[in-house]
Amino acid sequence: MYRVMSFNLLCAGRGARTWRKRVRRVISVIKEVNPDSFGVQEAHYDWIKKLSRYLPEYSYIGVGRDDGKKKGEFAAVFYKKNKFDASGSGNFWISETPEKPSKGWDSACTRIATYAKLTDLENGKAYIHFNTHLDHVGKIAQINGAKMIQEKAASFGGLPVVCTGDFNVFQDSECYNTMVSGNMKDARKLAPDSDDCYTFHGFKPDEIQERIDFIFVDEATVKPTSFKVVNKLVDGDFYSDHNAIYADIELK
Repeated sequence: MYRVMSFNLLCAGRGARTWRKRVRRVISVIKEVNPDSFGVQEAHYDWIKKLSRYLPEYSYIGVGRDDGKKKGEFAAVFYKKNKFDASGSGNFWISETPEKPSKGWDSACTRIATYAKLTDLENGKAYIHFNTHLDHVGKIAQINGAKMIQEKAASFGGLPVVCTGDFNVFQDSECYNTMVSGNMKDARKLAPDSDDCYTFHGFKPDEIQERIDFIFVDEATVKPTSFKVVNKLVDGDFYSDHNAIYADIELK
């Protein structure tokens, strides 16, 4: 059994909810969930440094989307470094030139996907953890991003695959339908122990309740047993404008 998590951290924020003032709340949520691996979205390099500092049991795979180094947001995958070997990991841009920092199709922003090949050091089992943050404007870029993730996942020769992310789409969108058109399915729907909570609230949950963050799994190789949304306040305030989500999975 492994636990995977998706977490849009919110890169900035205002007033009492700037990223610096939310760091400890974010760390608290991650420690409480205690995932084996987790994907983050909207994580600038200062976020990455804070996560690495306060969560020393994790290493990460990922680069800044703007320059392939430290500039711009990361879609990093963190993993327990004493539990997994992460050889064979990498990233690609959601564009016509995936090997270099680039903006694709009708995308408003440069977008990237990260993948971590995680091999359990104890039993030798492995799964691929993809993580991304698809564009909030470009419909073509969203659809092609889903296709690119599927194609890359297929290149791992049948290894179990999970994909976390903020997809910026609803479940009736063409991007979502593209994502679930093959073996990849929505863990929220597959898990026998699940909930129906929203994932994005924009700090206004009485007005905004959207489900745009997902965990997809290859149903041929991954069995989700539970899916949960972390819908709570920490120290009396929001930890992000998104709710973190996580799933417990078994590898078939």
